[in-house]
Amino acid sequence: MTETTGRLDRGNGAELAWIRQEGRGPTIVFLPGFRSDMTGDKATSLAALCAERGLAMLRFDYSGHGASSGNFLDGTIGAWAADALAAIDALTAGKLILVGSSMGGWIALLAALARPGRVAALIGVAAAPDFTQRLMWDAMAPPERAVLERDGVLHVPSQYGDPTPITLALIRDGAQHRVLTGCIPIHCPVRLLHGQADPDVPWELALDTARQLETPDCRVILVKDGDHRLSRPSDLALLRQTVAALLAQDGA
Repeated sequence: MTETTGRLDRGNGAELAWIRQEGRGPTIVFLPGFRSDMTGDKATSLAALCAERGLAMLRFDYSGHGASSGNFLDGTIGAWAADALAAIDALTAGKLILVGSSMGGWIALLAALARPGRVAALIGVAAAPDFTQRLMWDAMAPPERAVLERDGVLHVPSQYGDPTPITLALIRDGAQHRVLTGCIPIHCPVRLLHGQADPDVPWELALDTARQLETPDCRVILVKDGDHRLSRPSDLALLRQTVAALLAQDGA
């Protein structure tokens, strides 16, 4: 199938880069993680699946990520969730299956809450809802918090390359978008894939999320030796199988 590319003007000086392929619905929408983009293994594996099956798919980069314009340091959960909704509203029609990786899992939950009539199913891959509070702020030592509050940004070591910049704006905004504060009124099928060897996002977070989702059709799928990325061939096969099963359940 032919892919088309483009840029979506957000009206705030940022343009979102996107890749779309036409096909039947529901449209698969891939939501990348923090400092990740739409060219990763999970996104391209799903694009290949959609091409094989004649399915519609949308993938894009948040502002400040990948091929999109904007400054990463200006980004927040609220801004990136707004990017996702803007892309969904402008570039898709009909029912959706949201696939969110890491931070993208949190963005997917926020999108499902904002567009409940459109989301047919949701998949989280090492989903990290509320990570700015649970995995960043709560994990910081008092001296780190002091630096962040003084300078507005804290650079923390990362096993994936350059140190990760964490801004005070990200932390404060993230606190306003937490979802694990009670029942989450999402009623579509949800699948949460998580590696038990994930060094970044504890797999128990998937269980916390499942407990708070109102949908009765929620399954947590644990990969005992899986890391955070879940991008090995076997992991990608599991993701494709999960998407295919939800499509069959939906009658697509």
